[in-house]
Amino acid sequence: MFTGIIEAVGTIKAINVNAQGARLVIDTNSLDMSDVKLGDSIATNGICLTVVDFDNGKGNGSYSADVSNETLQRTGFANYQVGSKVNLEKAMLASTRFGGHMVSGHVDGVSEILAINNNGNSIEYWLSMPSDLAHYIAEKGSVTIDGTSLTVNALAEESSKGSFRLTIVPHTVKETIFAQYQVGSKVNIEVDLIARYLERLLTKSNEDDQAPTSNVTESMLLKAGFIK
Repeated sequence: MFTGIIEAVGTIKAINVNAQGARLVIDTNSLDMSDVKLGDSIATNGICLTVVDFDNGKGNGSYSADVSNETLQRTGFANYQVGSKVNLEKAMLASTRFGGHMVSGHVDGVSEILAINNNGNSIEYWLSMPSDLAHYIAEKGSVTIDGTSLTVNALAEESSKGSFRLTIVPHTVKETIFAQYQVGSKVNIEVDLIARYLERLLTKSNEDDQAPTSNVTESMLLKAGFIK
């Protein structure tokens, strides 16, 4: 589990393709690797990867992680190359300050940056809204872009595909890979974890008409203040 608060920007050092997918080697740059162990999880551009080898010796550390063909197909990793910058976050601890929102590291799809506009000292990014994820994306709700926890500021659903806007402050631009994005850039997107589970609870099983339904109802959630 992660918070979506980026700890460092790393660099892809090597990509070794194999029949099962690929093995990546990531230079961690300023990421503190002193407490990393084999089998630990590091979110790499929002994708939860397992450390299978690492070096936290002198200079910048590095780690290796295997990426399955499934991950290559469902995320933006297929477009990455040696030298690409990636957002990094180690798995959260029970004592970690929860500065973002609950992030699983399980990417739901890929979004495209449609427009970039300056607004005062901030930058507005309009991103495409994949049709199968649109109902999870709400104004003032949370979304994860390449591992960064962000707030959706506006929706534009009049187009056939729909889009949403993010307003990025200078600190976020400095501490993440947002500065390298251009119109047309592809980014990993993970929708709000709670929204996905709420949908599951509120949806009847299509596989078995006799399956018991949840006691959680829309009116119950409305009364409790979870939805408006």
